[in-house]
Amino acid sequence: MLKGIPSILSPELLKIMMEMGHGDEIVIGDGNFPGASVNDRCVRCDGHGVPELLEAMLKLFPLDTYQKPVYLMQKTPGDTVETPIWDEYAKIIKPYTDEQMIEVERFEFYERAKKTYAVVMTGESALYANIILKKGVVTE
Repeated sequence: MLKGIPSILSPELLKIMMEMGHGDEIVIGDGNFPGASVNDRCVRCDGHGVPELLEAMLKLFPLDTYQKPVYLMQKTPGDTVETPIWDEYAKIIKPYTDEQMIEVERFEFYERAKKTYAVVMTGESALYANIILKKGVVTE
């Protein structure tokens, strides 16, 4: 255990966050996201939701200030499912960036996930709860 680090962040996830450099991206996937299929570096965080992991990660993880730092998986056209979790993300992210979250078409999101540094798999049950974060530089 270390002081000041949210206990929800596992040693494996902390290591991955430390290894990442400026511009690297990480997916936080919902319980339906095919993390192991799209990326060889997959961290399991079953039993946790995306919002609580997002909040904990952002305490340590700088968001990019040069490029758009946050991407969401866009709903499939015609899908009527509601995405109130996106409003929750916006509230969590607000203190860390003024940039708007960008919606990425579903299959384009999967392709982008293949190129990310890692995928964090959660037990999140909300649909379309997948999010990509682009790492910035540490300035403090």
